[in-house]
Amino acid sequence: MYQTILSDTNLYRTLLKLDEDLAAETRQRGCACGGKLHSAQYARKPRGVPEELEEAYCRRQSFCCAEEGCRKRTTPASFRFLARRVYVSVVVVLLTALRHGATPERVGKLRQMVGVSVRTLERWRRWWLEQFARSSFWKGARGRLRAPVEEGRLPLSLLECFENPSPEERMTDLLRFILPLTTSSTIQEN
Repeated sequence: MYQTILSDTNLYRTLLKLDEDLAAETRQRGCACGGKLHSAQYARKPRGVPEELEEAYCRRQSFCCAEEGCRKRTTPASFRFLARRVYVSVVVVLLTALRHGATPERVGKLRQMVGVSVRTLERWRRWWLEQFARSSFWKGARGRLRAPVEEGRLPLSLLECFENPSPEERMTDLLRFILPLTTSSTIQEN
């Protein structure tokens, strides 16, 4: 059921729109010093994006304060990017989740479809099971969920705890839940 998400361009467009909304809110709030924020997008070379959306995904929204002496960079949270990972968030979450629910053959096909190596997939799995599960973010945020999450099956068990009927909506809910991790260095990356 989740396998079709990887090629669902509508989901990727929705995530792009959600990121644009977050960027607009960030810009409107302005800098902490009271200064105006100017666009300071930076290039990304994300992997795992449907071909027709590669151009739209090649930049990450970011801003720089216009006040002389401040010039602080502000990067809004993102539905598309999970911190500094090269693969887009949907791929990181979904392929790691499918390790717990899909047949090895199906995971292999999906892995080949987006070009993820076994080594990278294992690194993501360790990140979810070790670093994410021990993080202060998770310790504080898991109490907001409607049901306990089985940490040994992360991120699939987290994806399953969201109530929306469609896999795309559950994926968006999970990405919304982990938004604080998309700009923070709270959890070290591998």
